[in-house]
Amino acid sequence: MELKHIDTAKLCISAVNMRARGKADLSHILPSIRARGVLVPLIVRPTEEAERFEIVAGKRRYHAALAVAAENGEDEALPCAVMAAGDDAAALEASLIENVARLDPDEVTLWESFTRLVREGRTPEDIAPTFGLTELQVKRTLALGNLLPRIRSLYRKGDIDVGTVRHLTLASKARQRDWLALLDDPEAHCPTGHQLKAWLFGGATIPLSAALFDLADYPGEVVSDLFGEERFFADTASFWAAQTPAIEAKAEGYREAGWPEVVILPTGDTFHSWEHERCPKRKGGKVFLAVSARGEVTVHEGYISTKEARLRERGEASQDEKPVRPELSAPIQNYVDLHRHAAVRADLAAQPSLALRVMVAHAIVGSPLWQVRIEEQHTRCDAIAESVENSMAEAAFDAKRRAVLALLGFDPETPTVTRGFEGDGLPALLARLIELPDAAVMEALAIVMAETLEAGSALVEMLGPILGTDIAKVWEADDALLDLVKDREVLGCVLADTAGPEIAAANEAATGKVKRQIIRDSLTGQNGRPKLEGWVPKWMAFPPAAYTARGGVGTVARSAKVAGLAADPAPQTEPQPLREAA
Repeated sequence: MELKHIDTAKLCISAVNMRARGKADLSHILPSIRARGVLVPLIVRPTEEAERFEIVAGKRRYHAALAVAAENGEDEALPCAVMAAGDDAAALEASLIENVARLDPDEVTLWESFTRLVREGRTPEDIAPTFGLTELQVKRTLALGNLLPRIRSLYRKGDIDVGTVRHLTLASKARQRDWLALLDDPEAHCPTGHQLKAWLFGGATIPLSAALFDLADYPGEVVSDLFGEERFFADTASFWAAQTPAIEAKAEGYREAGWPEVVILPTGDTFHSWEHERCPKRKGGKVFLAVSARGEVTVHEGYISTKEARLRERGEASQDEKPVRPELSAPIQNYVDLHRHAAVRADLAAQPSLALRVMVAHAIVGSPLWQVRIEEQHTRCDAIAESVENSMAEAAFDAKRRAVLALLGFDPETPTVTRGFEGDGLPALLARLIELPDAAVMEALAIVMAETLEAGSALVEMLGPILGTDIAKVWEADDALLDLVKDREVLGCVLADTAGPEIAAANEAATGKVKRQIIRDSLTGQNGRPKLEGWVPKWMAFPPAAYTARGGVGTVARSAKVAGLAADPAPQTEPQPLREAA
């Protein structure tokens, strides 16, 4: 490129300049240009008008020079590197390269520039090495083109987080408009993050890996998640229209292979191995096809139900079969089973480490004698659900749960460790647990116990002080709680607790709306009020307390029932291995 000085009157901003739109931010470079002038040449190219040039890169230096000229009345020519005319793609690349190096552009600005490069004939493969990016990074940026302009604008201003935007790139324009309508409706709950992904796809997303049919023949639309590097079916109805016949065909294939019966379980039903027993094909074993809500099909070959197995043991399975007298009569089998059970039970009682693993396997998988229920955390309104889901405590627990899922080799998307094992029953899980050290098994046990700990129970009140639980470390007051406080007396007490008795007395006759705003200001330090750090309502603390003498505070009543039942030992931070019995 030719280097020369050009008068500012002969310069203008090029349309291919990636910062052509918007006002130039001169705050960082204006002092330097006042002191030393423009030292780094602008990149320009000739226009169709003679002796005029357009600025491809250097818009801020140009405007800063104009500002300095206006201040001192001296208009100096600027150093410029002159490109060849006509190649818009090369000019745009030059603008991008210089600006990316000097001032990080936002992702939407990059999208606008990359899109213009594509229009000029560049491919993602061409763009990636030029800017030191991977092809996938370029494609992820170009995916923003799937968004409605308003959504891109909200993202540029920071009103939408990156996770939400990336899920919206998978949505149709109509679905994006529906989402914007929810965003604009103050009475509606607008899904974001992972909730948005479920909302967009009508529940569970269905990955391409779940398909039993040939994808080449699939007429529906497939969505590529460039950010998660996954691919999904855009329309669940079209997927199931193709998947259902494929499941039937798979079942027919087993029938043709000689299996006497193939059972397709209702979608979403789980195949419980403890309710079935192994049985080979030659003895009448069946094939069970379990279909998950995500469309994944799991095959369980060679099983019959426990009920059918007992009938067969009694010779009642089928009147067409020739009766075969068993080697052991039912009373003898009962005798053998009970004595073997007694012997194993006596030895198990002397092996607490193994018993721990058996117990954890029972708690996770279940059995005819173990019925373990997961705490569903039912809420009375969406605001409570959103508050709990986004709390720091839930985030911390989810991280620990995911670590245990990985430790046990479970599907990372399984919502709970309890009932999350998809293998062949208790023995298979026990075999896996036996290979783990005690500390790891204790971590799994802690998660299972936490998942099945009943909310609103006296046990929570007992465990809080024992664990040293500090609500202030994992909770902050939010609108969900403050909007629920309707009682005038209670609201006045909360106001006194946060803003002080004098302010509460001065605003005794104020409306609930005014009182809530004062509480918010006290908790956030806004509108001239000192910020109250670490505030926790009396009902939520350990131990809890009431604001009035009226009663009706569940946490206080439950706490009173367990008061004095246990000392408060120091919390145990590391799982302790069990001591083997001598």
